[in-house]
This record gives sequence, C-alpha cells and structure tokens, in this order.
Amino acid sequence: MPGPPRPASASTVVAIGAATAVAALSLPLGQVGVGWLVTAVAGAIALLLARPAASTIPVLVPRPAEPVRWDRPLWAVATVALLGVGTFRAAGWLFALCVLTSTITFALAIGAGRSMRAVATTYLMAPVAILRSAPWLGRGLARMRRPGGGPAPMRVIGTLAVSVLLLVVFGVLFASADPAFADLFATVLPEISVDGVFRWIFICCVTAPVLGGAAFLRAAPPNLTDLDRTEGRTVNRLEWAVPLGLLTLLFATFVAVQLAVLFGGESHVLRTAGLTYAEYARGGFWQLCFVTGLTLVVLAGAARWAPRRTAGDRAVFRAILGTLTVLTLVIVASSLIRMQVYIDTYGLTRLRLLVARCEVWFGVILLLVLVAGIRIRAPWLPRAAIGAGVLALLGLAAANPDLLIARNQVDRPAGRVDVGYLADLSLDAVPAIDGLADPEDRTCVLYQLSLNRGEDGWRTWNLGRATALTLIGDDPHPINPDRCERTRYGY
Repeated sequence: MPGPPRPASASTVVAIGAATAVAALSLPLGQVGVGWLVTAVAGAIALLLARPAASTIPVLVPRPAEPVRWDRPLWAVATVALLGVGTFRAAGWLFALCVLTSTITFALAIGAGRSMRAVATTYLMAPVAILRSAPWLGRGLARMRRPGGGPAPMRVIGTLAVSVLLLVVFGVLFASADPAFADLFATVLPEISVDGVFRWIFICCVTAPVLGGAAFLRAAPPNLTDLDRTEGRTVNRLEWAVPLGLLTLLFATFVAVQLAVLFGGESHVLRTAGLTYAEYARGGFWQLCFVTGLTLVVLAGAARWAPRRTAGDRAVFRAILGTLTVLTLVIVASSLIRMQVYIDTYGLTRLRLLVARCEVWFGVILLLVLVAGIRIRAPWLPRAAIGAGVLALLGLAAANPDLLIARNQVDRPAGRVDVGYLADLSLDAVPAIDGLADPEDRTCVLYQLSLNRGEDGWRTWNLGRATALTLIGDDPHPINPDRCERTRYGY
C-alpha cells in the first residue's frame, strides 16, 4: 500500500474535522438513536468532499483513469442505512449486528477489488490505513495556505471560534427572551460535564482516524487486481471430481430420506424414529445449518481449484457442482420446514428468527451459485452474496423482530406464554405486549421494559422507543408487585 503521493488536500482536512465535530455532538454511545444516522450522514458527506490534492508537477506519462465503480455508492448507501436502523428500532442486539455489518459495507465502499480475497484484504487494510493517515493529514494541515499568506489552520480555528461565540451570545439572549426557544436551545446544546468532555474526546479519537483512514484509501486505492484473478494452481479432474462426486451421492441419499419425512409427516417419524415431529425437527436443525455453511465452503474451494480449461472439465464442473448445489437447496428447504415446526411448538425467539434468516440467506447464495455456473466465471458473486446478506439484515430490521417475537408469544395458548422472555425484549415489543390477556402479566412486563428506556434527548430518539413510551405512559406500575417478584421479573 504505497499511499497518496501528496499531502491531504484542504477540503479533506476540513471535511474530516467537521464530520468529527458532528459525531462528537451527535453520537449516543451505548444507546441506539437518531444520532448514529446523523453521524453516518456527516461521515459520508465528508468522504464525498474529500478530494486528493492537485499536483503542481506536470505529468509526463499520463496513467489510465481508474474504471468507475458504480457499486461503491450503493455500499455507501447501505452503510448509512445500517447505521440508520437505530432511528427506527430500539433493539440493541439488532443494532449491534447492523453496526458490525456496516464495517464490511464501509470497507467495500472505499476499497477496490471484486474477489472475496480482495474484499478481505481491504477489510484488513483498515488498521494500517488509519495509522498511515495521521501523518498524511498532518502534512496536509501544515501545507494549507490562504492568499493572505497566514497559515490556514489558525484562520479556520479563528473562524470557528467567532462563529461559536456569536451563536452562544445571541442564543443565550433569545433563550432568556422566550421559554420555548430556551427549551430548544437546551436540547440542542450538549451537556457540559466531565463525563461529557471525556465522551467527546473518545468519539473524536475514534471518528477522526476512521474517516482519515477511509480518505487515505480513497486518495490512493491499493492495486488488488492480482487478488481478483481466479486462474491459479488447479488439480486434476479426478482429484476433485471423485471426492465431490461421493459427497453428492451422500447428499442425494440424505435428501431421499428427507423427502420421505416431508411427505410422510409425523406418523412416519413416529414409526421410524420414535419421536414427535417437533422433537425430530429440534434435534436436526442445527446440524443441517452447519451442513449448508460447510457446503458453501466446499463449493468455493472447488470453484478455486477445479480445472476448467477443456470442454470436458467444464461439463464435469457444472454437473457435479450444479447437482450438489440443488441438493443443498433441498436441505435448506428441509431446515426451514424443521424450524417452522420448531417455532410452532416451542415459540419464536431471537436466536431462532436470526438463524432462520441466515438459512434463507444461504439459500439465496446457492441460487446465485447456480446462476454463476452458467458462464462459470462470476467475479460479481462475492459482492452479490454480501449484498444479499445486507438486504436480509435490513429486511429483518424492517420487519421489527422483537415485535414479531412478542406477537408470536402473545398469540400462544394460555399458560404457554413465556412472560419472562417477553420482559427481556426491547421497547419495540411493547405494542404487542400491550395486548396480553392477563392484566397482571401485562403491567409487570411493561413496567420491566420501562426501566430500560434509557436517557432522554434528541440523540437517543428512535421511533420504536417513542411509540412504546406513548403506550406505557409516564408512570407505569404493576397491578400486583408481589406476583412480579415471585415470577422473577428482575425487580
């Protein structure tokens, strides 16, 4: 990674500094809220405005322009959308998954290369880029000059100081003149405290290096074309066709048994396994999920090392991998049917919903593999697979998982509702929990959820939390506190 030949441009330094300031004022650490979306939008705008510094040395031999990558804006939009989930959903576990996934889409938005190796390399380059961006930004800051001849950093600092002074002075005067404006002024201004100052310092120390590293990679994207090449060392046809052919026969045998179970139903399972269908589904689901994931690894290895030079090689490649993929799709369908029976019997939980969504994602990847097998070469496949996973996660967020879980539990027969599990959900579940038939259970759960409301403020506002607090009210209390104690609601 050679890095940019010139220091950071003035627009880059100013844009990163402004986005860092917005993050320090907006980001609600440890909570979900609209502040994450504000920070993401500010960071995206900063990287959009960050441009490499213009060269003053004439170019003797012009280099060919880098091809336009139209997928990068899509990955940037996906990153903002993932961080914007906290604006609508209060579930911390869901937002944590979105934040982790956003690091991948962020790397794809600023990186180069199309293969999975190139994607992984870009992701691992981030720490190195962050370290190298500090002196690069420092040289850009020192190089900034204005027509008057003075150093630009001092002029920028002076401009910001005058702006803040004017806003504070006139803002205080307006606040003293009107109570409504005073409330708005107090809401917008950050609370000045020791904890607040340390929080600002921490956020600045994280945001500035991350944005600086991203701008560093944008200014000098590494050449990862060698990693995009799929041609490499291959094995003989028999060396890969025999083991994968035997594996395909094993899959076919298992699928035949599964079809008998699916068409035979519970009576067939009782005769052959001595279990109820729900117990049978519960016992095998996790193994089938692992089989699906492992099969994807096997398919990736075969695509990397199987020879495809001759027409015979390509025919064997399509036949074996295509058959294995189709059989794996049947296993995915069997897994989903098992999970549905499992949920109907034992109820819906976060883990069951998440794993079922992952299994659907695996199925989509297998369908993409079948499409890629038509022309064999598919440089788009790794990014398409990641994109399908991002869409699956955003779709899960749009479906409001905690609300779905609560509705499933509330609709279960009396005596089979896991009230303790409902009390562990987020505020997103309140609209469904408000429909619990037992008023004592309902008030206990709602009171427990109200204890996790978090801090009030515009940074932590989100739609799920606002809707829940409207239904709960300002001062919820359980009808029977003793019953809540006996059922161990946690208070």
